[in-house]
Amino acid sequence: MHWLTWAFIPLVVFALWLYTAQLSNGFPLFQGKRICLLIAHPDDEAMFFAPTLLALTRPEQGNHVKILCMSSGNADGLGDVRKQELVKSAMMLGLRSEDDVLIIEDKNFPDSMTTTWHPRLLSNLLTTAFAPKMASTPSTSAPVASIDVLITFDPTGISSHPNHISLYHGAHSFLKALMHRHSGWECPIRLYTLSSTNILRKYISILDSPMTILSCMWRKKELGSYPTPLLL
Repeated sequence: MHWLTWAFIPLVVFALWLYTAQLSNGFPLFQGKRICLLIAHPDDEAMFFAPTLLALTRPEQGNHVKILCMSSGNADGLGDVRKQELVKSAMMLGLRSEDDVLIIEDKNFPDSMTTTWHPRLLSNLLTTAFAPKMASTPSTSAPVASIDVLITFDPTGISSHPNHISLYHGAHSFLKALMHRHSGWECPIRLYTLSSTNILRKYISILDSPMTILSCMWRKKELGSYPTPLLL
């Protein structure tokens, strides 16, 4: 009986894999969108957003995905190495070109476990990058941006890193500024965030599968050009 129990485990795992693969096919994805992944450090793209990038960069989706990284991750003096690693990682995760990876090196955005980046400064940088005509666009016209979707961390920052959390508030500040003077118009950029989970669920690995499956089944799906939730 003991060996039968052990033999049954791979079958259960395989069945769960098949079910989750089928479940993921039922969730909507973006198509033909200009998307920016906003991260704080090199390696964020792989540690937290690899499934997101792999899904959104599929050729059949027709999306153009870029990565904007707000620091070189130079806290330990390895900034140059980490920048190269980020570019290589991005290409492996499906980005079209190395030019689609932009890494910012600014004293206002240090790689630090104790520093919170100012949302206004982040907003200003995002404006320069994606809405340079914000100030000159008349209030009688719709606001204009060079991206359709912005993806970043949620208010908890997944790991509670202050740099991660700062990106959420900076992104909100940017969108608020973009819509200033344009009441009544639809925001040209949709913000999506990666949901944080508690420590227990984060580290129990495959044992979290039932909870993940159930939460995906229960969440209401909304279709359209900007669907929600995205299973990323």
